[in-house]
Amino acid sequence: MDIQVGDILRLKKQHPCGSKEWEVLRIGADFRLKCAGCGHQIMIARRVLEKNVKEIKQKP
Repeated sequence: MDIQVGDILRLKKQHPCGSKEWEVLRIGADFRLKCAGCGHQIMIARRVLEKNVKEIKQKP
């Protein structure tokens, strides 16, 4: 899966704020994501994230 910093990911499950879109801030063995709805940041393991990604919107 080709995910780059700045991409917008649409995940299968939504965040409690109602948004399903997350911006990629850091990549590596794990990812730092920022919620597009409320700005909350999380760290998530690569294996878990790749399983839950529904769509990747490339940064323009």
